[in-house]
Amino acid sequence: MYPPMRKDFISLTLTEQDSRNYNNSKNWRRQSCWRKWKQLSRLQRSLILFLLAVLVVCGIATYPSLAERWGGLASASEVQARNVVDPLDPRPVVPGIIPDLDSKMALVLPEPSHLKQRKPFPNKRGPPGLQHRVQKRGNISESEVKEREGPALKGGAEEEEGEKPLVSWHGAMIEADQATEPQPSAKENEAPLSLDRGVQVPPAPGGVSERQEAVVEAFRHAWKGYKEFAWGHDELKPISKSYGEWFGLGLTLIDALDTMWILGLKEEFKEAKQWVSTELSFTKNVDVNLFESTIRILGGLLSTYHLTQDSLFLDKAKDIGARLMPAFNTPSKIPYSDVNIGRGSAHPPRWTSDSTVAEVTSIQLEFRELSRLTQDDRYQKAVDSVMKHVHKLEGKHDGLVPMFINTNSGQFTHLGVYTLGARADSYYEYLLKQWIQGGKKETELLEDYLQAVEGVKKNLLRKSEPRKLTFVGELSHNHFSPKMDHLVCFLPGTLALGAHNGLPAEHMELAQQLVETCYQMYAQIETGLSPEIVQFNLMPRNGNDVEVKPADRHNLLRPETVESLFYLYRFTRDKKYQDWGWEIFQSFNKYTRVPTGGFSSISNVRNPESPDPRDKMESFFLGETLKYFYLLFSDDFDLISLDKYVFNTEAHPLPIWPSS
Repeated sequence: MYPPMRKDFISLTLTEQDSRNYNNSKNWRRQSCWRKWKQLSRLQRSLILFLLAVLVVCGIATYPSLAERWGGLASASEVQARNVVDPLDPRPVVPGIIPDLDSKMALVLPEPSHLKQRKPFPNKRGPPGLQHRVQKRGNISESEVKEREGPALKGGAEEEEGEKPLVSWHGAMIEADQATEPQPSAKENEAPLSLDRGVQVPPAPGGVSERQEAVVEAFRHAWKGYKEFAWGHDELKPISKSYGEWFGLGLTLIDALDTMWILGLKEEFKEAKQWVSTELSFTKNVDVNLFESTIRILGGLLSTYHLTQDSLFLDKAKDIGARLMPAFNTPSKIPYSDVNIGRGSAHPPRWTSDSTVAEVTSIQLEFRELSRLTQDDRYQKAVDSVMKHVHKLEGKHDGLVPMFINTNSGQFTHLGVYTLGARADSYYEYLLKQWIQGGKKETELLEDYLQAVEGVKKNLLRKSEPRKLTFVGELSHNHFSPKMDHLVCFLPGTLALGAHNGLPAEHMELAQQLVETCYQMYAQIETGLSPEIVQFNLMPRNGNDVEVKPADRHNLLRPETVESLFYLYRFTRDKKYQDWGWEIFQSFNKYTRVPTGGFSSISNVRNPESPDPRDKMESFFLGETLKYFYLLFSDDFDLISLDKYVFNTEAHPLPIWPSS
């Protein structure tokens, strides 16, 4: 018989009352927590809730995919709210409509197809120093955002007290403090646009390319800033919304006259012409630089006269031309650098009795044309005598000239230094262009030009490493320096122009090599913009051919590379030159465009995050850079035909004289 089974568990039965007691104990614990929360002070409860909110926000921010998605949604909502064309939106832009910047529409430039394959710096963004974008930041008001971002509007590093920075113009180094202090505009800040979006340009009507329309839009944007903040003054300061004076003669307006005419900007031209008619006066007691006044003012007026046949511009050209003539009253007939156009007196710079060679040999096209139009030969005689004198001078090195010439003795000074950069550059350009202007009859000019080209090839040409780029260096007392100014990038265009006019075909080959080098001075830089000066690497190694010293990292919106691309495209019809120019144009639009109007030179082309705007738009940006962009992007080769016109060194077209 089996023993009885043992049960190793206890059965527990709860009565209804016990069940109620158990449930009440749970409720008591809940009530106890709530009672404790209620016992906390209002400050304690607020702090706990705040900490919980911070933890939630931090968790979202540190979760990339979610943060990016939220950021994208925010951007999309802002785009929709502002009626902005989203660059990521696949919907096409409505053809025939150029969005108005005044409507605060952010626009996007179309990217050329060849750029999709080569993106050396894929993470480029618009420069924070120029964006001034108002973003929503919690409960911070728009005015508070503007106030906090205020220091960024100044642009550029502050100059140390007592120092006088030098500004490099076409052929001279000018002290920055020669300009008068700007007077700030009284106008309120406008709602800014986003720079990193660029400008969307729709297909253009009839014969004008999409890229040309982009240039027209850029000109209008620059002109908007000039008209609003600097009308009738020499230069726009787009960041501070003010102006700078150099001579007080409306340099930007006069420099841009023929550009507006070529771009078909009739309303803008009409307004500028009215100012010239009623406001432009040369009776002022002011010192002007002979060279800069000749190429910008005299050249601009003569060019506009030829394009429009309006005698107003010829009359003004006669007036300024006559007032500049006292500069030639020197013992050597080598002109002084400065003229007081009101008093009729002239003098050398304060610090020297020298003039730069580029200054005295790059005024000939304009004065010669003035003589032809007025039938007064004194202008041409004055400038021709300078060229004949320089032709005979000793001190040249294989056709290369020193940078300075003394106005008393008429002799070269600072011998042993030879460059195609600042202070000498346009001497070589005007040798060829005078020969072309005069119908290819003046053999001395041609001889000097051909000898100079051979001197460049013999003494200044080298190839960089690792890409074997052909570049033009400098010679100082038989010591070669691999330093090349951006100004030297005029040379490819000049060489191509000479080859087009019957000079050796090898000049065109050299031009093509050099223009690629000038393009690489942009392409190998982080912002896609060339610095003022580069140093080329001569030692075999990996890396870039182009090196830049900290003091040379600025970009002044210069035209020389675009100028040469224009000549090379006109003569070869090779589309790559247009594509290279388009890349450069996009970089200008991305890193130098100021939302409220205008473009600014920048201090650091190596830093796309903070290019550091300098708050200055040179007159040559409208007179040259944008004009050459427009002509480069045109397939109408009769638009300012290079068989009928020769450009002065400020891009003002003057007619080639009849051969008879």
